[in-house]
Amino acid sequence: MPKVLISGNETLAESAVRAGCRRYFGYPITPQNEIPEYLSRRMPEVGGTFVQAESELAAINMVYGAAAVGERAMTSSSGPGISLMQEALSFMAGCELPAVIVNVQRGGPGLGNIYPSQADYFQAVKGGGHGDYKLLVYAPASVQEIADLTVRAFEKADEYRTPVMILGDGVLGQMMEPVELPTVEPKIPAKPWALTGAKQGEPGKVIRSLFMLPGEEGMLEQHNYRLKEKYDRMAEREVMFESFLMDDAEIAIVAFGTAARIAKSAVEAVRAEGVKAGILRPITLFPFPEKAIAAAAAKVKRFLVVEMNMGQMVEDVRLAVNGRVPVVFYGRPGGAVVAVDDIAEEIRKAARS
Repeated sequence: MPKVLISGNETLAESAVRAGCRRYFGYPITPQNEIPEYLSRRMPEVGGTFVQAESELAAINMVYGAAAVGERAMTSSSGPGISLMQEALSFMAGCELPAVIVNVQRGGPGLGNIYPSQADYFQAVKGGGHGDYKLLVYAPASVQEIADLTVRAFEKADEYRTPVMILGDGVLGQMMEPVELPTVEPKIPAKPWALTGAKQGEPGKVIRSLFMLPGEEGMLEQHNYRLKEKYDRMAEREVMFESFLMDDAEIAIVAFGTAARIAKSAVEAVRAEGVKAGILRPITLFPFPEKAIAAAAAKVKRFLVVEMNMGQMVEDVRLAVNGRVPVVFYGRPGGAVVAVDDIAEEIRKAARS
């Protein structure tokens, strides 16, 4: 198929349409505004629905409703807007409703700025709402990967009956690259649980996350155990990561998204100097590639974690390494983008240690 030159945000929007998404609800916020702008034109062309809601709270609850009747639905926002959606995301996880949520990250906390950041890792991976739940979280590092992972996100949301998050940032959303857009025929499974109306004589259906009726003692605990089994299946089957020059690496860099793109150039630079560095890039942030990192810890001398924040994923890397070798961190917060030369110098420091 021929490639087209297209931005990350527009790629995501078009890929969602091609994946069978027909219901979009959102509210404007930089740096993701090209997604709703694109879908405001595209959704009517395919018989879909586009709604600019009055707020992010309204948008995510509209997604909740569309998912409950079996539709492929999505929303997109950035950090402050995703924060407002956390209660509904917890409800959707509890109700086991499939949907896709896109976070094109910006600097924070608070309103912060509109520059790219990776400071929403904790929010996405640890469950930003209340209760024991997880989201399947994808972290693309190229516009082509945005296209591929968007299709996968809708498929996995339906497969596991769970909300799925695509965690990008302002660089990935705005940059343009040649992309082969997906040409898949959407395979939307039967959803017997969906609220499509009960036929005469059949019992009605209820989707809920509230277990307080008489005789329901212990049901919420059992529900949580069942959710945990689902998350365990994800951890067993859905881990995705990229290994770059790790076969003989002595210094392992762990980075995701934009930071990993930049770190790859730094690794190539220090390799030319004789420093044996490689990259292990998580593509799924949950489930996290902890086994791959643990295996690398048996071979390398040191880990360097690079993030565009004050240090978040580094905690999961340290847990996976489990003290076998040192783990050091380099990052820049507040919408500052890490630089190739700075990462290369951090790798050199790690190699000298």
